[in-house]
Amino acid sequence: MTLTDIERPRTGPAPHVPAPSWPFSISIVIPAMNEGATIAHVIQGVREQLPDAEIVVVDDASRDNTTDVAEAAGARVIRRPYNIGNGAGVKTGVRAATGDVVVIIDADGQMNPADLPRLLQYIGPYDLVIGERDRSGQQNTLRWLGNTALNRFGTYLVGFEMRDLTSGFRAFRRTVMLEFLHLLPNRFSWSTTSAMAFAKAGYHIRFVPIEMRKRQAGQSTQKLMRNGVRFGLIILRIVTLFNPLRVFFPIFIALELLALAAYFWSIASGDRWLHIPPSTGIFFLGGLIIFLFGLISEQIASLRFKGPEQ
Repeated sequence: MTLTDIERPRTGPAPHVPAPSWPFSISIVIPAMNEGATIAHVIQGVREQLPDAEIVVVDDASRDNTTDVAEAAGARVIRRPYNIGNGAGVKTGVRAATGDVVVIIDADGQMNPADLPRLLQYIGPYDLVIGERDRSGQQNTLRWLGNTALNRFGTYLVGFEMRDLTSGFRAFRRTVMLEFLHLLPNRFSWSTTSAMAFAKAGYHIRFVPIEMRKRQAGQSTQKLMRNGVRFGLIILRIVTLFNPLRVFFPIFIALELLALAAYFWSIASGDRWLHIPPSTGIFFLGGLIIFLFGLISEQIASLRFKGPEQ
């Protein structure tokens, strides 16, 4: 069995998969901010699919009636006194959840609760099941291109295909997520960080195609310029957290090749064979320092994933 398994994308609406009972208890965590217009509909859809599941809404200091609407719909609401971020809401919800398996779903109504059983059916052989969006499920072309680049970079770092690192619609074993909760940022890159952490630690991951719907009310908090800055920070974060040597080592090789090129260029220009030009020395020492930093970073990164076996 491979570490990750990929389904072929499907077409048409998500089929309803009957799930009268599950061999584990389930908690649904819904981070929300100013989603009073949609949160009741999301909770109702979740309840129709999973009538026995615990529903926890984490209200990140909304300025509307999100808390009141969610409580009226039957959810347990945790309200923050001030805004921290989507990732912090997920961490709060995971800590507060009581289920063996936690499912994260957004409060904006874009994710179809009918896909919940499709994710949960793979929990068992898989520890993390991620809802995979197609291109139509992305907000715009630039966002899709950025996420595609991030997926490919994540694939390079962990060594197998990561299909949708930024999808927040996912189900996972709560005990496993608790191992990595301290690594997750408080903002939107929690989804990328958690997926990479599961992969780095050798847990099993599956990507399941899902249906994404257009936002019916409210506005997205994602901004183009802010996303560009965030994308760069996510890249730096996952490099330093998960596999630094896979980035440092190619830089080391490139600098050593430049050192050799500078040396042979000096020979071709008439210098003596035993003469080492300054550029060669700079490239050689620079590459060596980069390599040593990479080794140290790799050891530090590996320590983050060493702990008592469950």
